[in-house]
Amino acid sequence: MASDVAVAKTRRRATADLPVRPRDAEKTKASILSAARDEFCEEGFKGARVDAIADRAKANKRLLYHYFGNKEALYEAVLLDAYKEIRRGERELRISQYDPVEAVDRIIRFTFRHFLANPWFPRLLSVENLQNARFVKKIRNVDEIRSPIVGELHEIVKRGHDLGIFRTDVDPMQLYISIISLCYFYVSNMQTLSVVFGKDLSQFALIQDREAQAVQMVLDYLRTKRT
Repeated sequence: MASDVAVAKTRRRATADLPVRPRDAEKTKASILSAARDEFCEEGFKGARVDAIADRAKANKRLLYHYFGNKEALYEAVLLDAYKEIRRGERELRISQYDPVEAVDRIIRFTFRHFLANPWFPRLLSVENLQNARFVKKIRNVDEIRSPIVGELHEIVKRGHDLGIFRTDVDPMQLYISIISLCYFYVSNMQTLSVVFGKDLSQFALIQDREAQAVQMVLDYLRTKRT
C-alpha cells in the first residue's frame, strides 16, 4: 500500500513538472470561422447548424459559443471576415502607382481572380442578400466593408481624362458595380452556364477569355467619348 502511495505521488510530481501546452485560441477561432463559412455557404443561414460547424472544425461546441456567442454572431463574424479579406487585397494593389489603363486592368483582374479563387464568397453574398442584408446592416464600422477602389477609380478616371484617353461622365460607384458584375456572374453561375451552353466554363482557356473580355469591355467604355 505504502509503495502504491509513493508511486502515485511520484506520478503527480512528474505530471506537475510537465509544461502546460497553451491553447491556440487564434488557430481554433480560425478553424471555426472556416468551418462556419462552409456550412453557411452550403446550407444558408437558416439551414446551418452549430453542431455541424463544430464537427467540421473538430472543435468543442462550448468553445464555439465561448469565442463567438451564438449562431448569429458567428455568421456576422464570417461575413465581416470575408469583406475584410477582399478589402485587404484591394488595398495591397496600390493602384495609384500605375497609369490609368494599367490601373483599371489590375482592378478587374484582381476582382475576377479573387472570386475565382474564393468561389464561396459569391455564395456567401447570395446568402446575405437572401437575408435582405440583415447582418451587413449590423456592421458598426462601415469602412471595414466599403471598398477603397471606388475612391481610387475617381482619381484614375480623372488622370485618364487629363491624358485625353478616358471620358469624364463616369460615376465611380457605378463603374465599380459594373466591374464586380462582369467578374461575379461568371463565377457564381459557372455550373448552370456550363450546362446551358454545353461547355465547361471552368476550363482555363475559357476563364482567360472571360477575364480578358471583362478588361476590354470596361476599357472600351472608358475610352468612348460621348457625342
